[in-house]
Amino acid sequence: MTTTIPASEQMGQPWIYQQQVIVSAPAQLWSAAGGRVDGSGASGFYVGDTRVISALQLKINGVEPELVRSTRSGADRTENVYLARNITGATVDPMVRVNERRVVDHDSLSLEACVVNGLDRDVRMTVEMSVYLDDSDMQSIKGGAAGDGQNRPGGLRISLGRSDVEAHSRSGRTVVTPHAGAAITRHGTRCSFAWDMTVPAHGNRDVGFVCSVEAPQNVVVAAKGEAPWSGVHLDSGDPRLDAWVKRSLQDLAGLRMSVPDMPEDEFLAAGAPWFFTLFGRDSLWAARFLLPLTDKPAIGTLRILARFQASTHDPHTNAEPGKIPHELRSETLESSGAFSSSHMRLPPLYYGTVDATALWVILLGELARGGVSPSVVEELIPNLERALAWIVEWGDADDDGFLEYIDRSGHGLSNQGWKDSGDSVRWRDGSIAEGPIALCEVQAYAYQAAIEGAGILDDFGRPGAPALRTWAAGLKSRFNQCFWAHDEMGRYPVIALDGQKRQVDSVTSNIGHLLGTGILDEDGARDVAHRLMSPQLNSGYGIRTLSRDSGGYWPLSYHCGSVWAHDSAIAMLGLSHEGFVNEAKEIANGLIEAAASFGYQMPELYSGDAAPEAPVPYPAACHPQAWSAAAAIVVFSVVNDLSSQQGDTALLP
Repeated sequence: MTTTIPASEQMGQPWIYQQQVIVSAPAQLWSAAGGRVDGSGASGFYVGDTRVISALQLKINGVEPELVRSTRSGADRTENVYLARNITGATVDPMVRVNERRVVDHDSLSLEACVVNGLDRDVRMTVEMSVYLDDSDMQSIKGGAAGDGQNRPGGLRISLGRSDVEAHSRSGRTVVTPHAGAAITRHGTRCSFAWDMTVPAHGNRDVGFVCSVEAPQNVVVAAKGEAPWSGVHLDSGDPRLDAWVKRSLQDLAGLRMSVPDMPEDEFLAAGAPWFFTLFGRDSLWAARFLLPLTDKPAIGTLRILARFQASTHDPHTNAEPGKIPHELRSETLESSGAFSSSHMRLPPLYYGTVDATALWVILLGELARGGVSPSVVEELIPNLERALAWIVEWGDADDDGFLEYIDRSGHGLSNQGWKDSGDSVRWRDGSIAEGPIALCEVQAYAYQAAIEGAGILDDFGRPGAPALRTWAAGLKSRFNQCFWAHDEMGRYPVIALDGQKRQVDSVTSNIGHLLGTGILDEDGARDVAHRLMSPQLNSGYGIRTLSRDSGGYWPLSYHCGSVWAHDSAIAMLGLSHEGFVNEAKEIANGLIEAAASFGYQMPELYSGDAAPEAPVPYPAACHPQAWSAAAAIVVFSVVNDLSSQQGDTALLP
């Protein structure tokens, strides 16, 4: 089944930077600022890629009480306080309040409201809760199409029972069960539950409902049990960093997912709301960032991605033997927009990524060197060998000795590195490069993967390690011959080679990913460190994706001037690995300050402005985002390492 957004209904991606979210993967509840769930933007309750409730409404005697406070009390719950101004007493102060709690579980939403009467008399009232049922798909909402459950074939089939409401759709079955005593009515997709009741003087009454969802077609499910970091408390001595770590671990717990046939393994969903599923690159980096704390997501991510490793060549899905997938969804994703130069149509299991395969190998190598049980590595040796074969044989699309990508389907992602928007690979004058594109960081990943893979093959007595090391040495030599350019500041690696093997000469954050991989010599690492810390790239809150003196730079561009926390954290890790302690410390401080400005829930990305007050939000940024949240653990780890080297107890300016 395919999801299509008609051009006439595409109003633009909703801005969600002021919206609040509670998550318990694969479920999430989005509300507008102040807690209102009114159908605007991404507002609503989702399970998987389907919004099952678009709006919630509370009324007392026909009037909505006023929301005076909304507090997130955990990754999966909020507490709201309302005042009913239409019930008068002896004073002007409202004396009836509602204390509401919303809790999201992996397949349900629970809403409980305690109506509190502060008057000296009993109050007779009607309390009404309404839910607006929906069956809109995530991609339609992301594209700006208003949804009421009718944008899918068949729409919703809603029926009222004595004690509940049941809705059936292509997506599955939704049942809303109110507390006892409710009168149930329906008007279109709005289902209302009304309680006629007396609240005693200085007493209270409880009402509410539970919405349960059965979605057997979902390809991702909740992870089992508690997060492996439950109960962990990290203390850096810096209250800002500690607050960021605490919030990040809560959010990451809400992003834990699995797949139905591998329930014991887990991965981290890329981010809410749009990327609430398995993404090869994102899930691998997030698991890698968490290695100082736990290896469980790393092991689960490797196993689950190995489960979907390609075995055949299929241009429609961009699959090639040994390739690790890009993303997994329940249905075809189809739209026009920033991520493709033309109409985009991605199959449910899509392989349009040039870097996930090498990143998979690198993570396995880091686990092996980190002391994981040999049995964990051994079971993945066949997948490792296939992945290494893809890197050496299939990754080079035009036989020039470098790994590059090209969209062979004609309807996939036009760019297939981590900067996968259609305008992300630019020349210094701002013009867009044409492929096949060989990204600089992809060569570094491939080099590191070959070295890591060779080590594992040696350890387990498998053939092929010498040939891999020879191939890696050749790639390193070719890289250092072809990717270096000069400008008025000196030497720097270009972002890519284009389809004609010309240097795409813009200065970008991609160069930070080269550090620590082994593809640079000592002089090269020093030149990269110098360029990363220049005012053109270093915003003070992280590394800009594109140098501010480049054509096409805009601080609120998705990939051409903004700052991404994970991207900066990768550069910070590389600097630390190469011995650039002060530079790593400076980036860490910038990320900590940025996290504080966002209430310690680091968004997907933010502005590359160098304003002294705080970074400007990117309006459509996802939050929580797995690798942005996990960056807190990387910063904590580097801070502790640097502090132990320097005798400090915290990383302070």
